Amino acid sequence: MRALLIAACLATTAIPALAVAQAPAANTAEHAAYEQDRKAILSQVGDFNVRFDMRETVNFVDGYAPLAPKASGGHEIVRVVYDTGDRISLQHILVMEHEGQMHVIKHWRQDWVWQPASVLTYAGPNTWTLTPVGESERAGAWSQTVWQTDDSPRYGGVGRWSHANGLAEWVSAPSWRPLARRDAIRSPVYDRYLGVNRHALTPWGWVHIQDNLKMQPAQGSEGELTVVVHEDVVNSYRRFDGFDPKAGEDYWAATQGYWAAVRDAWDAAIARGDGIHLQEEPQAGAVTGPELMDLADRVQSGEITEADAIAQAEALIRESTTR
Repeated sequence: MRALLIAACLATTAIPALAVAQAPAANTAEHAAYEQDRKAILSQVGDFNVRFDMRETVNFVDGYAPLAPKASGGHEIVRVVYDTGDRISLQHILVMEHEGQMHVIKHWRQDWVWQPASVLTYAGPNTWTLTPVGESERAGAWSQTVWQTDDSPRYGGVGRWSHANGLAEWVSAPSWRPLARRDAIRSPVYDRYLGVNRHALTPWGWVHIQDNLKMQPAQGSEGELTVVVHEDVVNSYRRFDGFDPKAGEDYWAATQGYWAAVRDAWDAAIARGDGIHLQEEPQAGAVTGPELMDLADRVQSGEITEADAIAQAEALIRESTTR
């Protein structure tokens, strides 16, 4: 059932920056800009009607025909996991009704770090690397890191918020990311994206825009990656109170202790290796996905204690990230 619901409603979905600068001194221009950025990030919290819209636009390889546009949607709640000032974490949770039953799927998580010293970036199939962020690049900037449904890594990038011309938006530098489920399950000729990530506030909520180049590995041992096709992704989050978020809130209340320990286990694995090697899996994003998600469901149902679930999750993460 979970796989069917994900197939119907999910569009995309994962990365810590380990050292950060202190918040700027109060009553300074820098502090005012910092607080304005924080307000924009936290404006993404709430209850939403979400539409995911993906369109391949232009092919750059002979014989490749761009896919037909694909759209899906659902209801999603976004909640604050933690907010320490210069670090903000937001959890997305899909809340859906299917055949008269309410279903909850823990979706992606986005972490924001002000002036990060490093960010975990995708480095090609099954590999993520902690990448230093230069002093000039991080000055006044925020990293955004995105995690999969099981809190394994997806992608990370660095950019700045701007608040000019009535538009609050954050735009990343180009960053690598693994295939989303919508592509991975098709075994396409490309195996990664190079994307620019944009978050912008709107009068009705906010929008997440991706400008993706889908890349094909070089033939043989030498040569550069090849751009296969360009893709536009527009994920719109429209504030909406026409659904009951209780099922999602109940899930998060019952499982947030478990997921906090899972996050800690991923962070420990990343710190041990200055990055991480983890097998990708088309249906779930990573091989750890089905078991980690199932353990959370069993914690909520009372089938397993939180302590036992955490122990199993920690063991799974250690085993799955051993190089």
